[in-house]
Amino acid sequence: MDVNRRFLLRRRPVDDPVPEDFELVREPVPSPSAGEFIVRNIYCSMDPAMRGWMDDAPSYMPPIALDDPVRASTVGVVHASDNPDYPVGQWVMGLNAIEDYSLVTPGHFTAPVDISAVDSPTRFLTAMGAVSLTAYFGMTEVAKPQAGETLCVSGAAGAVGSVVGQIGKIHGCRVIGIAGGAEKCRRLTQDYGFDVAIDYQGKSLDQMRAAIGAAAPDGLDMVFENVGGLVMEAEILNLANHARVVLCGLISEYNASEHVGLRNLWQVIVHQATLTGFLVTDYAPRFPEGGARIMEWVADGRLRIDEDVQEGIENAYDTFMRLFSGANNGKQILKIG
Repeated sequence: MDVNRRFLLRRRPVDDPVPEDFELVREPVPSPSAGEFIVRNIYCSMDPAMRGWMDDAPSYMPPIALDDPVRASTVGVVHASDNPDYPVGQWVMGLNAIEDYSLVTPGHFTAPVDISAVDSPTRFLTAMGAVSLTAYFGMTEVAKPQAGETLCVSGAAGAVGSVVGQIGKIHGCRVIGIAGGAEKCRRLTQDYGFDVAIDYQGKSLDQMRAAIGAAAPDGLDMVFENVGGLVMEAEILNLANHARVVLCGLISEYNASEHVGLRNLWQVIVHQATLTGFLVTDYAPRFPEGGARIMEWVADGRLRIDEDVQEGIENAYDTFMRLFSGANNGKQILKIG
């Protein structure tokens, strides 16, 4: 290909992103300078966190600049190189963008990968990627599950949540998953081995509180939070003493112009609980360790990781929005080429 198709952010979304916030353009393929290389992106990861990067607001990463391509984790092949450590043909993963070709300077997020070690290159965006590593380190280093404890996972049918719940089962926990719709709840218990699935759709705060209470009469020892809002409020009202709450995401608020926040924080004091904000980037030096353990669990059948692959960079907007409609079944990936 002699053209670089790039999915640009043209304006800051307000509430839900709309197609007019983006533009797919065609530009020349860049050329590498000394030490640089060009990656032809084959697959890119679609993650809810990308919505936060589109806002001009303080965060753990700088916002995507207007008229720049939308930032995304990708796996691809070195297309051209002026760096001997990254020869042409080498597969790499890194934080690049939704575009055919990315100009890369080696750094913190770029690493070569061996695709002969996996059944598909997409595994480096799933089992060996940020979502599974988020679940792994969030559970093992922050939640610290103990056999016999009760874990509640929100967004449980998503890429992170489904792995979190299965790691809980591996550690001998009783696992409650919260998801939207009968089909996702079926997947939680039948495909991922959760003990209980709760459908939040159509439920009030009191109904959610009662449903969680019925599933965990002795309270929740751990909460792995991906959703926020009403779901998190209902969980907080069911904490056990000395519970650990891992705050990983707030997807219910990413597209909201007004943020309600947590209105029953007093319960954290009442139950002497801990609430920890979690970013997997703190564990970057240990990614190989986590990835190896995850692949062991996949190989011996204790961990199932599903992928939802959509095709074509022209479908980038629709694929991204599947994350917020709940249409994705597994880790959302876009095959660019």
